[in-house]
Amino acid sequence: MPRLTKEQIDAEIVDRASAVFARHGFRHTSLQQIADEVGYSKAGLLHRFSNKETLYRAAVAEALRRSTRLLSATAGIAPGLERDRLLLEAILDTTWELPGTAAFLSASVSSDPELDPELLEAGVALAEAFGIDPSAFDDERMARVIAATAGLQAAAESATRADRRREWRPHILRAALDALGHHD
Repeated sequence: MPRLTKEQIDAEIVDRASAVFARHGFRHTSLQQIADEVGYSKAGLLHRFSNKETLYRAAVAEALRRSTRLLSATAGIAPGLERDRLLLEAILDTTWELPGTAAFLSASVSSDPELDPELLEAGVALAEAFGIDPSAFDDERMARVIAATAGLQAAAESATRADRRREWRPHILRAALDALGHHD
């Protein structure tokens, strides 16, 4: 098996740290919690990332990159079933590829006033990708997007544990589309 590159190792660390930040927030996450999550000693983690802030910045940057990509991917597609399906498929793939980053991105949709401005920007980009205008907030649509994406992530994690990704994929997508209001 080929050895991982430094970039691949760092990306894995950032993804796992993102999951911890999503669960506890920056303030309530310790460097030791992250080290435990990634299987490093605290000193080993500090060798790769100089401090918790640097690691958090990398997590925020990755969440912003992902949400901006989603927004770009939907440019030119009118809001509706096709756009929602494209977004949900991309989020499902991201959840399987980078589960921590996906969870962190979902946390960015929170209305927490203490959110980092860049993380908030990632949340706004994700909301805009789903056709939510930040200046004319739609409570029902926002609730549906949160329910669809959170449910999708929970189901994706269960599918992974059950080793049923391929079998569950169409069902996960159908359930998320239903949550968005696209019923058969």
